[in-house]
Amino acid sequence: MIQRVKELYAYREMIFSLVRRDLKGRYKGSALGFLWTFLNPLLQLAVYTMVFSVIMRAGIEDYYLFLFVALVPWIFFSTSLSGGSSCIWAQQEMVKKIYFPREVLPIAYVTSQFVNMLLSFIVIFAVLFFSGHSCNLAAVLCLPVIMAVEYILALGMAMLSSAATVYFRDLEYILGIVTMAWQFLTPVMYARDMAPEQMRWVFGLNPMTSVIEAYREILYYGKIPRLATLSSAAAIGIAVLLVGWYTFHQLQKHFAEEL
Repeated sequence: MIQRVKELYAYREMIFSLVRRDLKGRYKGSALGFLWTFLNPLLQLAVYTMVFSVIMRAGIEDYYLFLFVALVPWIFFSTSLSGGSSCIWAQQEMVKKIYFPREVLPIAYVTSQFVNMLLSFIVIFAVLFFSGHSCNLAAVLCLPVIMAVEYILALGMAMLSSAATVYFRDLEYILGIVTMAWQFLTPVMYARDMAPEQMRWVFGLNPMTSVIEAYREILYYGKIPRLATLSSAAAIGIAVLLVGWYTFHQLQKHFAEEL
């Protein structure tokens, strides 16, 4: 694996080039262009806030903020999983004709989604500032740690799904449904303690639970995440990446024949 990491480092310019191409081409031809990076989470925020604070009345103070600090990270993860599943298939001509470490493709895709999330955090901090919500500087300094953990987790899932989709094309569409269900089983739109007690064990099995709760502790509650939350998120993220990378390495041997 160390040799593989060295090879990926040698192809870092290719990764950067693919990330730039994805970011530039994503909204090419649209009237609003790159503004959709900010508008997409804001429009989702407006819909969910209307449903859960006006219609269903979740009863959470500053619900729009409670939701927003979790929604943006969730969009990054879900897009990395569902969209990342087709990143090998979408570049099949390149895979068949040119040699390069195939991991470059999921890494580039997830990294471009990560950059989008970072840009969306500009909106989050703007909302925090204009709403008068105070930030704990010590807690905010923990933000890069949980971002790195989520990136590792998303990358592991993208490697797993992108490799499997080459052999099972329908997986791309199945994952669209899975991520929708997964969102409702993750405390994004509600707090974990709002779920029935007999169902809370499910959240312990969900790798995104500790990640989302860490974001919320930092940005909504303004406190340093509990060590148990950070260590749990980090352990799960590293485990998923190792499993995803190993699976990808085993399956990539026959990509060219399957595409």
